[in-house]
Amino acid sequence: MEYVKLGNSGLDVSKICLGCMGFGDTSSGFNTWAVDKDESKKVILGAYALGINFFDTANCYSYGTSEEYVGNAIKALPREEIVIATKVFIPMRLEKGADPAVTFPPKATPNGGGLSRKEIVYEAEQSLKRLGLDYIDLYIIHRWDYNTPIEETMQALNDLVRSGKVRYIGASAMYAWQFQKAQYVAEKNGWTKFISMQNHYNLLYREEEREMIPLCVDQKVALTPYSPLASGRLSRDWSVASKRSKTDMAYKGKYLPYADVDLPIAERVAELAKKHGEPMSRIALSWLLSKPYVASPIIGGTKLEYVKDAVEALNVQLTADEYAYLEELYVPHGIVGAL
Repeated sequence: MEYVKLGNSGLDVSKICLGCMGFGDTSSGFNTWAVDKDESKKVILGAYALGINFFDTANCYSYGTSEEYVGNAIKALPREEIVIATKVFIPMRLEKGADPAVTFPPKATPNGGGLSRKEIVYEAEQSLKRLGLDYIDLYIIHRWDYNTPIEETMQALNDLVRSGKVRYIGASAMYAWQFQKAQYVAEKNGWTKFISMQNHYNLLYREEEREMIPLCVDQKVALTPYSPLASGRLSRDWSVASKRSKTDMAYKGKYLPYADVDLPIAERVAELAKKHGEPMSRIALSWLLSKPYVASPIIGGTKLEYVKDAVEALNVQLTADEYAYLEELYVPHGIVGAL
């Protein structure tokens, strides 16, 4: 395993992050493809044995049970050696009749979501309880809150850091102007700034290269992309359906509208995979890892074999011409991720 500093900080993280959205109780209604507590622990401990020290979850994943399962697993790990990230914003208390499978984010009860001081502080405390921890290494705002002044949000996050309950803060999936505004407000007031951006970025979705990535490079903010394999579109033949591809509404919204223009890119991934004798996933991850601004892609592995594949991608090196070949067919996409 290789390790890098996370952005403009001294925090060491593995170059592969284990995403934990696929761990949790399916009866929560969040997703139908999550794995149970025992299987979650097996994957998390197996990932640590492979050198992964960076684990990413969120309060909303399976409505808290992902954090519970992660907390259960990491009891067996040395706390000082692991980096736990979790997130806040997505509603945890839903308006009656709200269905996250239909509308995302789902409608919340009053103070049931967002980035107010009340919600941030409350949800941080709840996350700590579910994780069984005294502090969160990286606390991430899951999306931009149009209904709360960014000054209120950044001050609340700063206060959590000053209290010792959070070590660092990060952001996820927003427009570049929003991220820059948040950083400016923090710097202006002497508050804690974000060290990472968890954005939607892979061979099939490269809109982040227009503004967000140049901004992060300039500001020395680490990129920890989610969906690096495009929810499986870059790891297998498209004729092979998975349980997730059949039921995940977010997956369908992100990738099905652009299937016609994305398929030729996926076919090139398969072509180079065959040429090099590697799984498609390693080729797609190799491209992502070749970008100097990518610190640690978030791999959502619900099976240990998927995690092993991701770690092996660190050893796959293509030529500059091959990476260019993978990029050549990309066409502009509609924005997906930022709300």
